[in-house]
Amino acid sequence: MASLKEIKGRIASIQNTQKITSAMRMVASAKLHHTQGLTEKFLHYRDELQTILECLGGGDISAHTERMDEKTEEKKRVKSVLLIPVSSNSGLCGAFNSNITKATLQRIQELNQQGTQACLLPIGKKIAHDLKNKGVDCNTDYINLIETMEKEKAFAKVSVLVEFAQQQQQSGKIDQVEFIYHHFKSMGTQVITNTPLHLTTPQIQTKGDEHYLTEPTPQELLTNLFPRLLNAQAYGILLDSLTSEHAARMLAMQTADDNANELLKELRLLYNKTRQQAITNELIDIMGGQSGKN
Repeated sequence: MASLKEIKGRIASIQNTQKITSAMRMVASAKLHHTQGLTEKFLHYRDELQTILECLGGGDISAHTERMDEKTEEKKRVKSVLLIPVSSNSGLCGAFNSNITKATLQRIQELNQQGTQACLLPIGKKIAHDLKNKGVDCNTDYINLIETMEKEKAFAKVSVLVEFAQQQQQSGKIDQVEFIYHHFKSMGTQVITNTPLHLTTPQIQTKGDEHYLTEPTPQELLTNLFPRLLNAQAYGILLDSLTSEHAARMLAMQTADDNANELLKELRLLYNKTRQQAITNELIDIMGGQSGKN
């Protein structure tokens, strides 16, 4: 049985660790609320921008770009896909990063079975480190992009990423782009999501006389505004992943805090039992000594 000094030392150590986890939980909670506010405001901008493009006569932008991609696939088989998995730069967030790694490796395997090459462009140090350990080649130019999401000029930096993906597609190096990330569904639920980013500008789809009179033409406006929508979609995905990261870290720290409380209860009970046993043994020795004198 451990001594009273050892048990007391373990209790002090767990209490010190609990102070750290409690502080990290509060920090993650504050960041989560901040990021949720950013996401809510930005998604309103993204949705309004998409509505404007649809009002120009393009119809459902997402559905139309998917149809265009399907037609392109019929003419040209998809040879390579640019996968952009999004993780965090730091740990202590439960299975957040490991789940992204599993989903990415699974997607790579699926593409390989289809005869399609997977090009990796990870965002986040954790996923880049895991892919390197697995022997997967990847482009690490954007691994620190996730930590700039709450800073100034973050949108401009995301637009550089989208521009790079467009250049890769135009040069024929890739045919499609897919993001793999955690979608924030609720405080305790973050869902692994695979979202394609359609880079091809859609064409105006008017029905009869249903169109707006614009200057310049609707197609020119669509061509100029569609890159902004792509940037908004990519920025929204990264904000979504960042919100999920803060929620996962807050939940992980809350779980660690709860586990520490349970362990402290057990150790305090063990400490009291050990202390009582020591007192009992001393009393027995004293009583035994008195009996010997008599």
